[in-house]
Amino acid sequence: MPAAVPLLIDATVAASVLAGLLLAPAVLRAATGAPAPAGAPAPAGPPGPVAAPRRRPPGPGAALAVVIALLTLNQVLVTVYVLREHGGDPSFLTRHLPAGWFALADGNAPVRWLAAHWPAPRLLAPSVLRIPALLELPFVLLAFATVLRMLDPGLYRRAARSPLLPLAAASYTVAFCAVEWQLHNPYTVDDILLRVLSAVLTPLLIRRLAARDDAPAPPPAAAGLLLFGVALWAVGRLVLVLYDTVLLYDLGRIGAELPAAAGAVAVLAAVRRARTALPAGGPPAGPAVSAIGTLLRRGLVLFLVPALAVRYGAGFGTPAVALAGGLLVLLTAALPVLRAGTAGTAGTAGRRGPLGRLALAGAAGLAAARPAARWVPDAYYEAGLLRAVTAFLLAAVTAGALADRLLDGPAAGPRRRTAPPADPVRTPDGLSSPGRKQADSLP
Repeated sequence: MPAAVPLLIDATVAASVLAGLLLAPAVLRAATGAPAPAGAPAPAGPPGPVAAPRRRPPGPGAALAVVIALLTLNQVLVTVYVLREHGGDPSFLTRHLPAGWFALADGNAPVRWLAAHWPAPRLLAPSVLRIPALLELPFVLLAFATVLRMLDPGLYRRAARSPLLPLAAASYTVAFCAVEWQLHNPYTVDDILLRVLSAVLTPLLIRRLAARDDAPAPPPAAAGLLLFGVALWAVGRLVLVLYDTVLLYDLGRIGAELPAAAGAVAVLAAVRRARTALPAGGPPAGPAVSAIGTLLRRGLVLFLVPALAVRYGAGFGTPAVALAGGLLVLLTAALPVLRAGTAGTAGTAGRRGPLGRLALAGAAGLAAARPAARWVPDAYYEAGLLRAVTAFLLAAVTAGALADRLLDGPAAGPRRRTAPPADPVRTPDGLSSPGRKQADSLP
């Protein structure tokens, strides 16, 4: 490994963590007041014609699906190119790369038929290594944006319009390019140039998607967080499947991974249906559930910039530096929540703060996370980590909601809230559309 690569990764971890710690608080403080319930009626006004129902603008999930389709199509074209131009032998590439790459789907009958009938296979040369270099950044950032939008659409819109997004693109690109240089091959310079171009274009795409976004607030209280936890697992599982197949040019493994990918897509569809079926109103979250939601929002925004650098720091940099950066971000996300927990709940005289409830929720989460991580052996540690995080979140939210209900009793009904400032959703010409406003939620 070139000596400069670990140093560059470590420096990227440090700079990215610092950037997140300095800039994320402004995004988290951007909105004041509580979120408006999903589907809340618009303020009363003069009667007018009934508007025809309109289709919601595409969100980052739709753009992510397009990127996934392009990556998969590119892997088919790579197989066609290798079959026709190199007789099915990828050794001209594999000698430059670690083991585990280029398990091509060259035994697939439809792919072989396509290769036999492709008119100009030499023109497919850019499909090898170059196209994924252009698409990997939008794949990762759109996946992150999709998760953030599922948790809190308003927070997603603010983060996408903040300096955090271009800084995240820059941080991820430096990490990608460092790894490209460490795996130096004849295509490295082309790949780095394409990654830099992608770092310029991807934030513009996501910012435009966020400017048009008008997704409603998620279901209230524990139901919304539980659905988010399930959706988080599904998105993470889909990302892992795609990294293990199309991004390592291992389309030959897609048959074994297809059930997992189809299951993740089915879970996402079920979560979306459940979110729309739940009633918009309802009692507000109790202290423990509210604290868990705040911790999730803070953690995701604080991790937006350093996430990939910390991930690559464990394998290509100094693991201790990556671990210290990740722990610092987690501590920064948790400290305000813990301080609020010891101060009691505002407006509830004599009621103890949620610190004890959070301790109970954390204990339940840890009890569920350990067996989940060890459930099955994994080729990548991220798969076990994903199961552990999902199990921790679901168990912690369930325990926190139970503690809130036992200690506070069933809520009498929705509490009156002061409407927060609206977050105008921009139309393509840049003008605010008064009929398309969505209140942002609290960090």
